[in-house]
Amino acid sequence: MRRLGILTGGGDAPGLNAVIRSAVKTAKHEFKWDILGIKNGFDGFIDKKGIIPLDLNAVRGILPRGGTILGTANRGNPFARNITIDGVEKVVDYSEETVANIKQLDLDALIVVGGDGTLHIADELSELGVRVIGIPKTIDNDIGETDYTFGFDTALNVAMEAIDRLHTTAESHHRVMVLEVMGRDAGFIALHAGLAGGADVILIPEIPFKYDSICKKINQRIQRGTHFSIVSAAEGAYPKGSSKTYTTEGDTVTYARLGGIGDKIGKYLNEKCGVETRVLVLGHLQRGGSPTAFDRGLGTRFGSHAVRLAANNVFNRMVALKNGQVTDVPLKDAITSPKRVEINGDAVKTARSIGISLGDN
Repeated sequence: MRRLGILTGGGDAPGLNAVIRSAVKTAKHEFKWDILGIKNGFDGFIDKKGIIPLDLNAVRGILPRGGTILGTANRGNPFARNITIDGVEKVVDYSEETVANIKQLDLDALIVVGGDGTLHIADELSELGVRVIGIPKTIDNDIGETDYTFGFDTALNVAMEAIDRLHTTAESHHRVMVLEVMGRDAGFIALHAGLAGGADVILIPEIPFKYDSICKKINQRIQRGTHFSIVSAAEGAYPKGSSKTYTTEGDTVTYARLGGIGDKIGKYLNEKCGVETRVLVLGHLQRGGSPTAFDRGLGTRFGSHAVRLAANNVFNRMVALKNGQVTDVPLKDAITSPKRVEINGDAVKTARSIGISLGDN
């Protein structure tokens, strides 16, 4: 073993630089190996300037920084790359070229840091003979076979602080404040931020809601003399019998973009329930900024473990956190069963027990 590659794909998340730093330092200090950074996800294998050497100087001072020094790309799928030829947009399979370039770089293993989509690509490349090691990254915390993904804790704390701040203005103006947070198919951010921040209503994709249930909860509070309420809603939440709300349609390369459920809820509460409502879409604030201590530590542990897997010639695995310990699992197992909020789990039961409405009764 003498040369590794590392890339960051998909959306950015706090803690990516911690992973890169840890992988480089472990490769250099413990094994004296070279490590190459692939810029902008898998696109770096196609771009002539997409490969950069990473040494100790390259990763100095990046631990507290958000984002990724390697860059990333949501549309960087070598199996379905969107390009323009003679003014016509086409989807082209660049996987063979990507594999050939990986071999030309003489990489002994490729560390792929990303969420569900990026790890699926890594698994497909492994079937073409590329030796990969996956590291789970997503603020949604929805990757299977791991208790946590790095990035989630930072996003959760940003959402919680937003709810804290909304409390004071909601109470001052006797309003309902709806906070829309990220969460396409998994409502971990909305649920746990709502629990930690003291939300009155929590809406998540796993539990379709009824508008009149939200009104009922808010009116109950008004009847008790509390003239403000906080709603924590995941972007993927949707009304029972309806569908999710999108701002853009998807295509063969990218997912449809979610967004707008907060506005729908706000409009309904204003018009049908007669309560003054304001909506805040937290958006990409959740993904930016300096990572928390937990995410820095978890990213550091993940990066180091990935290099040690390579040292032991263990490939096609994903680094994971289980019961507080960093371990690894088959990559295919992790992407086969994505993680969702357990609707009968203790977090949901706790929310109901302390009087939070989940919008379903």
